[in-house]
Parts: sequence; structure tokens; C-alpha cells
Amino acid sequence: MLNKLHILTRTGFLMGLFLACASAQNHYIVDSPTGNINDICSRHGLQYVTALSGSAKGLYVVNSPLGLNSIAQALQHEPTVKNVEADQPLALPETAKSVAAAFSGPPSLSSVAPTVKQNGNQYANDDSGMNAWTAYLNQPAASIIKIKQAQNSATGAGIVAILDTGIDLADQVLSRSVIWGYDFVNKIPGGQAWPVDVNQSTTSILDQSTTSILDQSTTSILDGYSTLVLDQSTTSILDQSTTSILDQSTTSILDSHKPINDYGHGTMVAGLVHLVAPTAKLMPVKVFDAKGGSSVSLIIQGIHYAVDNGAHVINMSFSTVEPSQELQDAINFANSHGVILVAAAGNEGKLMTVYPAGYNPVIGVGATDNNDNRASFSNFGPEVDVAAPGVWVITTYPGNRYAAGSGTSFSAPFVAGAAALFVQLDRDINGPGALQAVDRAHPLNGQQLGAGLLDLVQACGGLHKN
Repeated sequence: MLNKLHILTRTGFLMGLFLACASAQNHYIVDSPTGNINDICSRHGLQYVTALSGSAKGLYVVNSPLGLNSIAQALQHEPTVKNVEADQPLALPETAKSVAAAFSGPPSLSSVAPTVKQNGNQYANDDSGMNAWTAYLNQPAASIIKIKQAQNSATGAGIVAILDTGIDLADQVLSRSVIWGYDFVNKIPGGQAWPVDVNQSTTSILDQSTTSILDQSTTSILDGYSTLVLDQSTTSILDQSTTSILDQSTTSILDSHKPINDYGHGTMVAGLVHLVAPTAKLMPVKVFDAKGGSSVSLIIQGIHYAVDNGAHVINMSFSTVEPSQELQDAINFANSHGVILVAAAGNEGKLMTVYPAGYNPVIGVGATDNNDNRASFSNFGPEVDVAAPGVWVITTYPGNRYAAGSGTSFSAPFVAGAAALFVQLDRDINGPGALQAVDRAHPLNGQQLGAGLLDLVQACGGLHKN
């Protein structure tokens, strides 16, 4: 039965994969929809780890000190085994230093939040009825992709599943939009991060009189150069000249086991989907741990969960250079159910293919700066379908705060939000239809960013409202 086995043997990983759990290094995915996995493990000296659930039933994770080739050879005569591959680890792109290398340091107040006034705060209600900081609502990225103009036609519908680190349930901007999800890292329902006991007067990172830039060398997800935490009630914190950098070794709140660090990336991604489509629902599917690490099996489980639970759009702000047959099968499964899939193109700044953005049903998203130029860290080439702003975009952050982030992780959710607008305008829209819509973009000649820069007005213009 050797010809039945699709064996993946490449060993290179995305920069930063050392962050993934070491326990996954000897894990393998076995696709045996009709077999008895316990008998298979017993016959070949494999250790059963877990079974994937829902529509992913028939996929199993096993452990073995043997290499992939040895396991494949051992299973080649098992008639019920369709495929075996390594359960590859992967990491959020913003854990890579490629983003940090693109900048000399965090930006100034005027470049990140130009609408902030020295004489007080500015707040406004978004279309979901929640009070939000206008520096977030009216940031340069919003005007570049024409969010307000597009929201004259649609404000979003359906469910956007966010495969990430989880979402802050208590966030005052997102709370009405977040629905039930699942945490596959800790194997508990919900997927939301519950309120954290944070005392602003005693916790320096969240104190309004101090700064909160996190050091990448000690805090993997929130890179000090790709994420700048903002304080919506004061302006001095945003001034780089007065910013101090907090070190994890001396600031206990930055410990990777603390909830505040556990769901920062996912809350930031969710905030950008919400900015575009404030009346869409956000489904947190936690597949990354506090250090930004995950595995292919967790991603597969997350995709199937999203489809099984009614998601219309799936946002995947992560990437790996390693192809996976089982991941591609999960992508194809979601696509066959009409789900629109969006993924980050990666932050290596190269002409290269990463996954899942590289799979045909997925809309791969590159990053631009506020001058409509390709961001220096953004990957480019034929696997990029469209681009969106990804340099110091302002978004939500745990603890009812805001952050400015850079990376293709923060470009992808603009497109996922666009897909939620499409769902409102055309309930029958699917992945190919959404790709056709985003292709009505602003051309960026010579930058190898697919159709160009996302233009929400043009993208929505060809769709009919139900």
C-alpha cells in the first residue's frame, strides 16, 4: 500500500519555529478513517496521543521516536491508512525577527495615532454600538482601504472564525461581537480569554503613567518592534522619547504564563476584523499557545471546528514554509462548504510560498505601508492575491487598551473583515466569489502583491445586497 501514503519529509521550518512545543517534534498525523488506531499503534510500537474530533474524525496524532520514513514504511501495509506525515510545529509570523529588522524602533505619536489631541480623549460609537477610540476608528489604514465608505453599504454579517491565541472577552469594543468558540491548546470550550485581574495602579505595564513596549527577546508574541501598546487616555505614553522598555525578568506581568500575554495577538487580529465589519460575529478558535506556538494538527482541528460550527470566514494570521497534505485537505473541506479562507503571506520579505496562504482556495494577503508601498517585511509573488495595510496599524489589545502592530498577521484580518461585508451583501458568496471581489483592487504596479491594494468600495461594488 506504499503508493497510498503521501509522505512529507522536508525539514525546514518558518523562522521562529523553535518556539513551538518540543513535545510535537516526535508527533505524527495518521489518516485512518476506518481503522482501529489502538490496534495500529499496538502493531507498530506507536504511542496514541489524541484523536481529532468533529468532521476531522479519522485523523489521529501518535508519538514515536522513529523518523517519518520508518513510520511510513511500517504502516505501508495497513489497508486503512491513507496518509502519514509529521505533525509540524509552526509559529505566528510576528515571532520572527524579520519584522523587527524592518524598523529602527517604534514610531512617534503623530505617525501612529494622528487623530489624538493633546487636550483630551476622542471616542465614538462604531456600528456595533460600542464606544471606541477614534485613533483606532479613523487611523490611516481605515481611509486607505475606504472602510467608512464601504460601511455605507454593509457593516458585516456571518461568523468570522479567528484561528489564533484567543480573544479578550472583556474588551469593551469586542465584547458584543465575540461568540462561543474553543480552546484547543487547553482543550476547554469557549476560546475567549476571560477577564484578567489587572490593577493599573500596581502593574507597571498597564499603568497609564508608564509605557508598555514589550521586549522581543523575552516576550515572543508581542515583539517590541512590531507591537506598540497605546494608552487611549493619555498621549505621553505614545512618545518614543519617553518610552521605557520593560524586561520580562523584572516585570512579572510579562511572564509568558500570564493571560495578558496569552491572547494579545488574537485580540489584535480580532480588532482589525471588527474595524472593517463591526456587526459580524467573532469566533475565537485558540490554536496557539502563549509563546505563539502551534502544530499542524491543532490548525486542522481548528479549521474543522470552525466549519462544523457555522463559520462563514476563517482568518489565519500565521504561516509555515512546509506543505501538509492533511492541512490542504482541511482547507479543501472548508472551501467545499462555502467558507472563505484568508491567510497571512508571511514576514520574510521574500519571493516565496508559505502555507496556508499558498493553497489555491485561500486568499493570501501581503502588507503595505501607509504610502501604498510594499512593506519591507512582506512576502510577495504569485501566492499573494491582494495586499492591505500592515505597518503600525492600530487595534484592540487586552485590558481595554489599544496597540499598534506591524506584520502580515495584521493585514490579513482587513481582508477577512472584507469577506464579512461580502457575506452581508451576498449570502451565497464563497471563496472563489470573495477572491473575485477583492481582485477589484487598487493596482500596485511592480510590487508583486497580486491584484494590488484592497479597496473595499470597489470590492463591495460588484455584489448585490440581499
